[in-house]
Amino acid sequence: MPKIASQAKRLRIYIGESDHWKRRSLYHAIVEKAKALDMAGASVFRGIVGYGANSRIHTAGIVDLSSDLPILVELIDSEEYIAKLLPFLDEMLEEGLVTIDDVEVIKYGHKPPTR
Repeated sequence: MPKIASQAKRLRIYIGESDHWKRRSLYHAIVEKAKALDMAGASVFRGIVGYGANSRIHTAGIVDLSSDLPILVELIDSEEYIAKLLPFLDEMLEEGLVTIDDVEVIKYGHKPPTR
């Protein structure tokens, strides 16, 4: 399989599961906006335990199934595409943490068919 290496940016958005924007889950709204901007892809991860600025621990324990679990939205794309999403995050986020860092992307793909 051919290997393609390149440089990119990783955008991470740390929010809570109960965060909403325009009456829908914030993480879903962010993913939809990224798709509308034709970004390479987005993934949403649900944490099992965590705490943030309010120092209250959120956990996925049996008793706490309805608690506000931590959510991580992660996108990896070019600096240009990451920059396109940032103005929308300014509008969407009331609280949370956003980080951007450099990443090296190593992509493996199927060998192109020979003719």
